[in-house]
Amino acid sequence: QVELVESGGGSVQPGESLRLSCEASGITFSINSLGWYRQAPGQLRERVADITTEGDTNYATSVKGRFTISKDATNTAVYLQMNDLKPEDTAVYYCNIERPLGTAKQWYWGQGTQVTVSS
Repeated sequence: QVELVESGGGSVQPGESLRLSCEASGITFSINSLGWYRQAPGQLRERVADITTEGDTNYATSVKGRFTISKDATNTAVYLQMNDLKPEDTAVYYCNIERPLGTAKQWYWGQGTQVTVSS
């Protein structure tokens, strides 16, 4: 059974930093990528950043230059270094793993970790 567990969320002031971690277990198949999404109250879940197994990264425009995604060599852990946090970064952050499933894709999600940025 696949399980993703996030950690590292918390409450910080604008301009401060946080580092999120996500550890995956039960991964017995090939994956396409690992990523981070977030969902603010009343908003749709949005992609923050993702990283392929080869290390290629993509970022949402709103976080580019402030956030950095990385992973471990076994593709079972993904991290999100968040610098210069802004109040609009407040959300529940979810880690994600995408796997190929025939011609389709399948996603696995963690339970989420709250990030609150407020003065």
